[in-house]
Amino acid sequence: MLYVRSLAFNFVFYVNLIVQMILWTPYYFLSPRHRAWFVPKFWSHTSMWLYDKIAGTKSEIIGQENLPEGSFILAPKHQSFWDAIAFFPFLQDPIYILKRELTWIPFFGWYILKMRMIPVDRGSRSKALKAVVAATRQELARNPRQLIIYPEGTRRAPGDEPAYKYGIVELYTQLGIPVVPVAHVAGLYWPRRKFLRFPGTIKARFLPPIPAGLGKEEFMERLIGETEAACDQLLIEASQAPNPPPMPPTAVKRLRELGSDTPA
Repeated sequence: MLYVRSLAFNFVFYVNLIVQMILWTPYYFLSPRHRAWFVPKFWSHTSMWLYDKIAGTKSEIIGQENLPEGSFILAPKHQSFWDAIAFFPFLQDPIYILKRELTWIPFFGWYILKMRMIPVDRGSRSKALKAVVAATRQELARNPRQLIIYPEGTRRAPGDEPAYKYGIVELYTQLGIPVVPVAHVAGLYWPRRKFLRFPGTIKARFLPPIPAGLGKEEFMERLIGETEAACDQLLIEASQAPNPPPMPPTAVKRLRELGSDTPA
């Protein structure tokens, strides 16, 4: 049954994406940008609804009171495609940093360009980072926006050793805006590089914002320490749920380090 529900959800998920992208096209491209945001946010809500009804996985996101007014950086853990679509409905005018090649995809790329996302060329990291900082600063000068950036860059398995990149530090320092860490263990339920979707409840938390103006080392220590501590707590809660999802080796190892019993 798990395989059937997973296959059914994956199929319906992409059909929902394609159908909505086509049906909403006139409204999306003829509307002002602030109104057009309704479309991707509506798609996110319907995707989470389908995930619940077909795969049996609920999404519980708390801590919205920690989201500041105006511009800030949202810094989620990156474990799954789930965390790429679950958070932006809570933001007024989010920005993603993404590969330029994505803007070349018909319809999808046009939707990205409409929302003034920040495409970057692969190549020199230092040049790319400078371009991102300049483009983001320009966007924030036009109106308040919320930059979504994954501090570890690529998706990592739940419980894996943290591997935070320097880019988040440079953006925090250069832009002078607060950072809101986001903790979750969505990779237990929507694993990377797998089609299986395990039932349960994905819990995520917007943590209290780290204020602007801290030194680079202090900021990085706080970001890693606060994010990982919250993720550890969510990992323990998931492992002790009545019907816990399968624990990958990285999660089992981390639970042992935390002194928590792992499910049989």
